[in-house]
Order: sequence, then structure tokens, then C-alpha cells
Amino acid sequence: MSALDQNTAYDQVLNVQAAEDFSRARNKALLSRIQHFMHLDKDQLLSFNDVKEILKPRNEVYRGMQVVPVNLIVGSEGRYRDFNKYFLPRSEHLRKRWERVDQARLKDIVLPPIQLYEIGGVYFVRDGNHRVSVARSQGVESIDAEVTSLSSEIIITPSQTVDQLRDSLIGYEKKIFYEKTQFGELTGDYGLDFTAAGRYDVIYNHILVHKYYLNLYVLGEIPFSDALVSWYNNVYEPIIQIIKDEWIELNFPGYTASDLYVWIVKHWDFLKKKYGVHYSLAKAARDFTITYGKRQGRFFRILVALIDWLWHFSGKPKDKVRK
Repeated sequence: MSALDQNTAYDQVLNVQAAEDFSRARNKALLSRIQHFMHLDKDQLLSFNDVKEILKPRNEVYRGMQVVPVNLIVGSEGRYRDFNKYFLPRSEHLRKRWERVDQARLKDIVLPPIQLYEIGGVYFVRDGNHRVSVARSQGVESIDAEVTSLSSEIIITPSQTVDQLRDSLIGYEKKIFYEKTQFGELTGDYGLDFTAAGRYDVIYNHILVHKYYLNLYVLGEIPFSDALVSWYNNVYEPIIQIIKDEWIELNFPGYTASDLYVWIVKHWDFLKKKYGVHYSLAKAARDFTITYGKRQGRFFRILVALIDWLWHFSGKPKDKVRK
């Protein structure tokens, strides 16, 4: 057999090997999707743009060439739908390019470094998704990469989903807010909880606005702590009480009373601009519920009101209904 024939035969063997490698990786991706069919988010590769939108990094720094652990590469900038959480190929259309990269690996051909973003201690592929996929499927532990880092106070773990990352950010914001304002110590309330990021900043601004109006009627500067307690007792708590009395949370499943406070205040401001400054808070809360609440919640409120009325008519104490 000539040298040319030997090379051709060798290439054919590598082609078969690469095809088998891809089929094996593809089958693992299918199995993983079946295993996670009840929680598909746990099988999804993170989108860099989604993570960046959640964390909102303020700056980025070029870090140059680094050796990066492959298991810390958890997402992609543009190809996050093509691969699963473990960078296994999710589609047959990836085969040709994937096999070419695998053939280069089998021939010990050195490929250019991949390009990565680093944020929160993990990495996202900017260029080189197929190379990461091949490396991950073949058990390669590290890979050469050109890295750009983005600032973040939140540490991301490789197993996190987008929802879990969002929860981590909300928890971090709550910790910072409580430490900065001493909210828990001043109010005794440690249950100021939100379902979306950025709302602790909204609360902080509400307190500052309340402080501004308080300062209009006194000499000297009111301490922030005093303004916070005043806002909590005279603004926040009355609105929370309306939310409870009107059973508004039933109309917004999955959201907290604090979420509703933020939305109702915003809706109230809108209605006051439309109908005048004397538009009542209670009416604003009801209008918000009717406009945006789920219908079954309103039906339940009607049922509760009817039961309350029947108990009242029978002479039984109303508070027993609530138990």
C-alpha cells in the first residue's frame, strides 16, 4: 500500500471516529433532555446576553490568554440554543462542523484559542462553541482561551439556571439594602421580598422622596432612619393592609405583597395625574386589581365577601371567617 493510500485510509478511519463521536454526543444530549423534561431549564445552556441583562455589569477588562477549566464554561453569546447545559450538540445540523473540529483533535492539529467572556467566575463562549463542545464531550479538562472579564458582585455556579441566577441577584440586593438602611432593625420587618431585581432601589427612592416632603415642614435635616420609619408606618404599611383587606394577592399568584406595593403606588400616581390628586389609594388598589388581576382571584374575593356578609347577617364574629 502506498503512502498516499495509507493516508487516505487513515483519514477515513478518523472520519468514521469523528462521526461516531458526534453521534455519541448527540445521543447524550437527547438523553439529557429526556431526563430533564419536567425541568427543561436545567438542560439549557445559559445565554450570555440574558445573564448580562440580569447582572448589568458596569465595565469589562481584557485579560488576555488564559488556560480555562472547560467545566466552568457555562454559556454562549450566540449559540446557546445549539448546545445543552453540558455543551452537547442538540441538532443534527451541527454535525459537519463538529466532526471537522473533532478530526483536528484526533490528528493533534492545534486550533486557534477560543474567545470567552468571564463574569461571576464562569465563562461564556464568544467564539469557539464547537471546540468547547468537542473538548467537553471528550473529557478535556482545560482549554486555551482569550478572555475578557466583566465586573459582577454575584458569583455564578456552573449548575445555575437563569431563574436561580435572578434569585441570587435579588437576594444580594436585599442583603445590601438591609445592611445599608438597617431596615430590619428599624421596622422589625425582614420580609420585604421581591420577585424581580431592581425593586430595592425603588423602595430606597420612595424613602428619599418621603424624607424630602417631611423636611419641608421641619427645621433641620431629618435623619434617614426617621424618614424610613415614617415611610414604613404611614405609607408602606397602610398599602400592605389594603392589599390584605382586599385579598389582592389572590389576583396575582406568584407575586409578593411588596411587588404589589410598588405596582399599586405607580398605578396610583398614574390615576392621580388622570383624575386629580384626591383620587384615593383604596380606589387605585381596586382599579389596579380589576385592570391587571386574574379573573379567578376576583371571583374568590366575591365569594369571601359573600361569606363575610352571611356571617355578619347571622350575628357571628367576622374575625372567625379569616381562620
